[in-house]
Formats: sequence, structure tokens, C-alpha cells
Amino acid sequence: QVQLVEAGGGLVQAGGSLRLSCAASGRTFSSYAMGWFRQAPGKEREFVAAINWSGGSTKYADSVKGRFTISRDNAKNTVYLQMNSLKPEDIAVYYCAAHVGGMLVPATGYGYWGQGTQVTVSS
Repeated sequence: QVQLVEAGGGLVQAGGSLRLSCAASGRTFSSYAMGWFRQAPGKEREFVAAINWSGGSTKYADSVKGRFTISRDNAKNTVYLQMNSLKPEDIAVYYCAAHVGGMLVPATGYGYWGQGTQVTVSS
């Protein structure tokens, strides 16, 4: 039983930065793998970034590599997505997801999802 709440979305100018957070319930957060996904208007949901239970392994979509950074603070039951050099192509609703198994898995392996936070980038 995991509840996830995203925050930090908003409107930013192209080239700017935004930091998303996802707060999770439960005292076993440190054992979860966490991921960020996004869905742009009229498009399918896509993978953005993931981090394993310890933070020792991360993965990024090619479209965000070098611009976005995923991190976690297990003491705060929170995962973050630092987004730099934002582009209009990054406009989407961003979702966090949890996999209680702890290891990095495909999108279908995430059993819990947040409700999303909107990111808008002005050109």
C-alpha cells in the first residue's frame, strides 16, 4: 500500500529549471525503486528517469539525458526530478511511480502511481 503525491510543476520559460518532488507513504520507501514518467498532450506516456532503491543506479531517457537528474532522500520518503534547460518539448503531465521490489524495472513493473503534476514551458 503506497500513496504517491507529486508537486513542483508549473510554468517556466524555455531554458529555465524546475524541480519536481514525489512524496511517498510508508516506512519502507528506502526499498522502493522510483521512476518518473510523462505524458504530453495527445501522446503516449513515456519514460523519463528511474532510480533504484539505494540511489546507486539511475536511468534516463535519451531525450532528457544531461538535462534532468533524478535523486532521492530516503529519510524524507521523497524522490526528486531536477529539470534544467527546459524546452517546449518537455511540456507534459509528470508522474512518479514506485516499484516495491527495489530494482530497476520496465514501466509495467511499477505498481503504484501518483496523480501527476503539470509542467508547462513557454517558448
